[in-house]
Amino acid sequence: SRPWRRSKRVPRQRTPMMLPAGIVGAETGPLEQQVDARWLMAYAAALGETDPRYFDTRGVLLAHPLFPVCYEWPAALAVRAHCIPEEVADRVVHATHDLTLHRAPRAGDVLQTRARLVSLEARAAGAFLVIRMETRDARGYLVSVTDYGSLYRGVAIEGLGATSTQTRPPTSDAPALLDVGVVPLAATLAHTYSECARIWNPIHTDAAHAHAVGLPGIILHGTATLAVSVSKVLAAHGVDAAVVRRIRARFSGMVPMPSTLSLSAARDAGRLYFEVRCAGVRVIADGLIDTSA
Repeated sequence: SRPWRRSKRVPRQRTPMMLPAGIVGAETGPLEQQVDARWLMAYAAALGETDPRYFDTRGVLLAHPLFPVCYEWPAALAVRAHCIPEEVADRVVHATHDLTLHRAPRAGDVLQTRARLVSLEARAAGAFLVIRMETRDARGYLVSVTDYGSLYRGVAIEGLGATSTQTRPPTSDAPALLDVGVVPLAATLAHTYSECARIWNPIHTDAAHAHAVGLPGIILHGTATLAVSVSKVLAAHGVDAAVVRRIRARFSGMVPMPSTLSLSAARDAGRLYFEVRCAGVRVIADGLIDTSA
């Protein structure tokens, strides 16, 4: 009989994860959300705000400038569920955020948000997708518009010839930034923020899930990191949150829980520029708060 010989193993070719370029232009909505005082107050409380205007229901409550992320979240989930293959969904990280406020949301508002995929491009780290979310009030007037950029790590794009809509260009370079202090983040902030913002994603609250998708542990929401940073920068420069018209940032690192953020910022006319570090690593770059937009 023939002597047994070990067969040579042929390595299996792994099919790369793909996003089809044809998803650009897909949209969902409008999805309706009702804003109430409880939601506005809870969001401000989660961020550690102490300004009475966020909590005094005897007048018109002030909405934190980042509050639109709360009512936009269901629309973002809906358009992803409609267009993003299930095997790719867990590879997403929040990469950029560009919010324009046409007016502050108010308690009693009934808001409708449409989400549309406006661009998809290949980057070294994966596929970069931008969702544009437009929110209007019951009379049809714009309340906010957000370009929400997501990076799908290690994901390629199938059919690169498809057209995509150009997203809004960045603003001019920032002036030299100076230290404005630190923000300590409690180990429980990600859980508190999840409930108060009504933004649920297991990578922020479930350690087992976070490890399963390759993270070292739970991490803070990008929008939470941005929101507490905006609060700190506004306070450091004596700028009223009520006059904020645009907030833009690029997320460049993860924030584990607990952590301490170190902020630097500069003011130039109606704009505040800032960046944020955590344990020496920059986690927010190209930060902008505009009061003149």
